[in-house]
Parts: sequence; structure tokens; C-alpha cells
Amino acid sequence: MLEAAEDCSPEREGHKETKIGLLPTGWDVVSLEEITEPRAPIRYGVVQIGPDTPGGVPIVPIKHIRRIRDVVLHRVSPKIEGQYKGSRVQGGDVLLSVKGTIGEVGVVPDGFEGNIAREIARVRPKPCCDAQFLSLQIQAPQTKRRIDNLVVGSTRLEFSIHAVRDFMVALPPLPEQRKIAEILRTWDEALEKLTALRVAKLKRHRGLTMALVFGGWQLERFRKTNEVTPYRWFELPGSWSCQHIGDLATEISERNGEGGQHEVLSCSKHDGFVRSLEYFKKQVFSADLTGYKKIWRGDFGFPSNHVEEGSIGLQNLTDIGVVSPIYTVFRFTPDKVNAEYAFSVLKTELYRHIFEVSTSASVDRRGSLRWTEFSRLPFPVPPLDEQEAIADVLRTSRSELDALTDEIEAVSRQKRGLMQKLLTGEWRVNSEKVLA
Repeated sequence: MLEAAEDCSPEREGHKETKIGLLPTGWDVVSLEEITEPRAPIRYGVVQIGPDTPGGVPIVPIKHIRRIRDVVLHRVSPKIEGQYKGSRVQGGDVLLSVKGTIGEVGVVPDGFEGNIAREIARVRPKPCCDAQFLSLQIQAPQTKRRIDNLVVGSTRLEFSIHAVRDFMVALPPLPEQRKIAEILRTWDEALEKLTALRVAKLKRHRGLTMALVFGGWQLERFRKTNEVTPYRWFELPGSWSCQHIGDLATEISERNGEGGQHEVLSCSKHDGFVRSLEYFKKQVFSADLTGYKKIWRGDFGFPSNHVEEGSIGLQNLTDIGVVSPIYTVFRFTPDKVNAEYAFSVLKTELYRHIFEVSTSASVDRRGSLRWTEFSRLPFPVPPLDEQEAIADVLRTSRSELDALTDEIEAVSRQKRGLMQKLLTGEWRVNSEKVLA
């Protein structure tokens, strides 16, 4: 990556003011329609794709816009797809999500033939425009900000087809486009390798967690029976017991009655507790915190109406935080349960299924899981010293995941910064070194 970056150099001379900012004098500013093949104008895709049809035409949805080669795509019947011949795609087409989730971009791999969903627009670049460069230009932070200003709709956002066609992008000479794409591809390859490594380590961590905290228990058995009665679904080592959570923990309902300005926390399904302002990037909570619940360091909590997603956490961010009144807050008895061990248990895929089934089975408060029902759920209890040993092993495993996550974020920041420099011409590249 560093070698690729050495081909870039700051250069501010010979620039001009344009409709989209300061650009090198040799660059053009063009609309997407101007650089699109006239025989394949910018189009939306199939509106109603119907049931999956063996032997039908593959349809690219937004969620797979970057992974067309790596997934099994839904196939639409030739009869339905035949009504949308104008939106068929081929290798080198640039795809842009324009409805619901705005701004996702992908390039159709060579050899692929199919169609796209209604939420995607197809751009087939002319020979003067490199597809990989164009996809990067559309993904650039400064470009996304301009797209956001053109999005319409309140309940379902849309980047209209007319706005897509008129949207302006910066276009360097073709050799420079290809060199920029080559340099940024180096960062993409690094991110792909790091992401694949993290996926592998996450799988290992989850397997290790299941092996350590459930012994010989098999998740598939629970999926078949949906049984959450103690002593019937755990197969635990002889020195372990299985008890109700209510026998091991106590509900905490301490209100922030004095209106103390404690940090507001929220619970995510992947990470546990997060700082609300940092996580949501805006204030999503009430200005009056007097009705909120206090949650002390070491306490657990979950939103009673969302726990089926796995949104449960151990509060270790601050000495005292506050959470919405809809949260259930509880505290394990320290001489019975190690908090880190308990967090590992409760964040497993098994417990997400248990929460989901228990929420659906709740009669008096359908759609939520309150302490009354939650406290009756079973919980595996090894001897305390064994809990601490398990927590220590899993802490080391999580630290490896956290280190990879930090590295991915660092490389992503480097890439975004480089995109800002290269795709605006603030840094120029040596296009004579473009690889064949």
C-alpha cells in the first residue's frame, strides 16, 4: 500500500473552479448521462421479481451489489424478466442503489449476465470512463454528501432516475482514472484480507464460547424443540448446575430521580452497551432524564421490546449511566456468577434464540420480555473459579477480534483520506506507471 501511495504527490497548481469544486485543469466535469453508453441508458431494474425460478435470470439486489460472484442470487422467471430487457446488466456495468438504502455501489464482474432489482440504477460507462474509477468516484465521501442533498422522500428515501442522470462527477483522463483505481484497489485488497481474517476469528470465537460455556450442548437441538425448560436442554459437566436467572441475579429499578446528567447508554445486538450520542451520531433520547433508569458499572440491561435481537449488554463504559425506562436492568450476585462469563453466555446465538422464543411465548406482554419471564430462564453455572477461567480465555479471544477491528477501521480511514485526495485531484498520480 505504501508503494502505491508513493505514486501520489500534492499538486495544487493548474486547478480550476467547477460546479463541484476545485479540480485540475485537465479534468472534465460531466453528468452520468454524458458518460453512459447511448444504447444502454441509465435504468431502474425489475419491479416485481416473483418467486425464485430454477433456470431463471439472476437478479442483483442491493444487499449483494458488491458480492455478485460470491452469493446465490434469486432468479426471476424469463417471462417476468423479459419485460425489463432495458435494465439487463453485463460485465463492467456500474450499479448504484437509489431507493431505500442510497449510495451503495458495485461493478458487475466480467462474464456475468442478469438483471437488477427496482432499487438499483445501472450505468454502463463509455470507453472514456473506467468502471472501477467511476464506482470509486461515486463512493467518495465528497460525492456521497452531494447525493444526500438530492435524496427525496420521508418514509422511503429515493435518488430519482432524473437526478441520477443529471448527477455531475469529476473525470480525469483515462490513464489517470486507471492509475487512481489501481492505487485504491491496493487498499481494498488489504481490507478484504483483514475482513476475511476477522470473519474466521469471529467464527472461532463463537465456537470456542459455545464449547466452553455449554459443554456438549448442541444448538441444533434447541432449534428443533424451542424448549427452554431447565435440566432438559443443557447437557453440562457434572460439577456444573443449571439455575434460573432469578436465583442468581436481582432486578435493579433505580430511577434518575434527581435528574443527574449521567451518560445515556443504548444496547446494540452485536456490541452490547454503547454511548448513545456516539453510536447514533445524534440525540435520540429525551432531554429530561429524570424518568430514566440508572445502570451501574457491572450491571446488565436490555430493551424489553428488542431483546429477541440479542440486544443485551454488560455496562462497563462508565461508573453510572442511564438507560431508557423500557430497559430491564439487573445485577448478578458476584459470589455466584462472574459478570464477564455471564456476558459471554447471554451474547451467544443460543440465547438470542431463547430470547426470541420467550418473547413470542409471553402472553401478558406480547412482543416484549420483562423481568418476570426473563428471571425464569435457565442459566449454566460452573464453579466460580471455572467461570473466571472461561472469562479469561474468552477475553483473550475477544482482544484479538478487537485488534483486528481497530486495524480494519484504521485502513478504512486511510482509504477514505486517500480517496478524498485522489478523486478531487488534490494529489496527482503518475499515470505512466499504470499496470497493464
